[in-house]
Parts: sequence; structure tokens; C-alpha cells
Amino acid sequence: MPNFLFRCAKDVHRSAALLISIALVLGVCGCGGSSSAGADDRPVVLTTFTVLADVAKNVAGDRLRVESITKAGAEIHGYEPTPGDIRKAAQADLILDNGLNLEAWFAQFVEGLDVPHAVVSDGVEVMPIAEDSYQGKPNPHAWMSPRNVQIYADNMAKAFAKLDPAHASEFEANASAYNAQLQGVQDEMVSKLSVMSVKQRALVTCEGAFSYLARDAGLKEVYIWAVNAEQQATPQQIARAIEFVKDNQVPAVFCESTVSDAPMQQVVGATGARFGGTLYVDSLSEADGPVPTYLDLMRHDAKVITTALTGGTP
Repeated sequence: MPNFLFRCAKDVHRSAALLISIALVLGVCGCGGSSSAGADDRPVVLTTFTVLADVAKNVAGDRLRVESITKAGAEIHGYEPTPGDIRKAAQADLILDNGLNLEAWFAQFVEGLDVPHAVVSDGVEVMPIAEDSYQGKPNPHAWMSPRNVQIYADNMAKAFAKLDPAHASEFEANASAYNAQLQGVQDEMVSKLSVMSVKQRALVTCEGAFSYLARDAGLKEVYIWAVNAEQQATPQQIARAIEFVKDNQVPAVFCESTVSDAPMQQVVGATGARFGGTLYVDSLSEADGPVPTYLDLMRHDAKVITTALTGGTP
């Protein structure tokens, strides 16, 4: 089936095509409800990306089966759902999305599906995007602050309690225990990044995905593009980054795991700054990779940033 059927609708024809696809899928797999993997008859919770899935697993414990629509390493902003994704969603009992305009494809993805969904970022103090054509819109990467993920976990616990009321107290207890771990990582991250001098406190990345982390750690965030939905860096965007790095003598710059670092390598070549490493934002790694969990992701990013900007060794 052509991929364009699943792009964010920009005209009536694409919208209609997606609805037809959903109808066909529902006709094949039947109405929504729990799917089973072998003998596993637990309610199914489907998340839009791997970070949410990991958080949800911590809150759900063994009571629910949590899966992610996107796989490890996937770019979430411009993801194109497949017919298999639609089938999986139609059989889920609950779908969780981040909200804040992160999943541009999500509204049409769930259109026509009789499956409840919850927005896990509800209640977060949103930071606006500061530049480019997205200026003033909410920065969707709220999970890059563990303090915000505590809100995510509480929202998940409430959604799970509606799905499975018999285990509501267990979900609440799981969220509380996980929130304690999140606080530990928050404190660890802020402490690690606090060793940098004022001159070192500039975080230059490909995407503007670090506003919440930068706020928590007292860093100045600079990026080539605001949102990964537009991954083709313009000469003006690259020139702006080069100017900032030169003017502020920034020692190292970074890029994210889900996009090409070629634009940032142009900044490196023009300024003499070194490439400080790969940061993780939109996706976890595979289980044997550097960031198999959300807590690992935050620890990894804090270490890579601190090491590169202070000139230390990993």
C-alpha cells in the first residue's frame, strides 16, 4: 500500500484515502479489543513511541501489555503509519500519545478507530518554540525533563485505572515508585551539568529538542532547526549556528540519533568545534544499545553533554 496514504492529510483526497484504509483494516480484523500474543490476554496499551512505552511499562507493571507503534531508532515527527500499525491500533484497549503537536500523523491515525486514548503530557508547563516557522507553538519534547515525566507517569496511572479499575491502587503505587527514580535522575542530571562554567553552558544541537533539559540545567539552547518535521537544514540555519559557535567559542556541538549529523558536521568544519557526540531524544535504543530505557537516555545525554563541553573523557 503506498506510503502517501498515511502522510498527514493536506487535502481531502489523502484524508479520504486514510479513512478507507482504516475501514478496510477494521473489516479484516474486526472491532477494537484486546489482542493476544499467545496466551497473553492482558489489556493492550499502545504508545506512539518507545520512550512512552518504557515509562508506561514501569507504571503498568505486569497488569498490562505495553507496546510501541514505532520501533527503536524511528523518527517520530514525520512517521508514516503502516497497515500493520492500524491493525495493531484497532485491537488495542488504550492508546497513549504525547500530544503538544509531536505526532503530526496521530489525529488521522486514530480517526475511525473505536479505541480510547489519553494524552500523557496534560498538565505539563509547556515551553514555546522560540524561533523559525514554529515560533510560539509548544515545544513537544516535554519528556526531556524528568520532572515532566513524573506528570506523564501520573497521567498514565489514571488512564490505566480507568482501563483496569481492579488494579488502580497498584498503578498508583507503581507511578509513585517510578517518580522517585525520576527525581533521582533529575537531581543527578542537574548536579552533573552544574560543573560547567558559564562560558561552557551552550548546548548546540541539530533539533530544538532540549528546551526542557536546558531550562532544568541552566544551559543556553541553540539549534539548526526547530522541529525534525523539516529535516533539510537551510544554508541560513547552518550559518546562524556557525555564527553562534564562533562568537561564543563553543567547544563542542551535538546531533540526535534519529537524524543525519551532516548539517552539524558543516558547523564543525567551519568553526573548529568538535562533534561532542550523539544525543537521544525521540527514541530509545535496542536493548543492547546505550539507552534501552528512559532513565538511561537522560543519564547518557547528561554525560555526553558534560564530557564534551568540559573537555573531559567519557
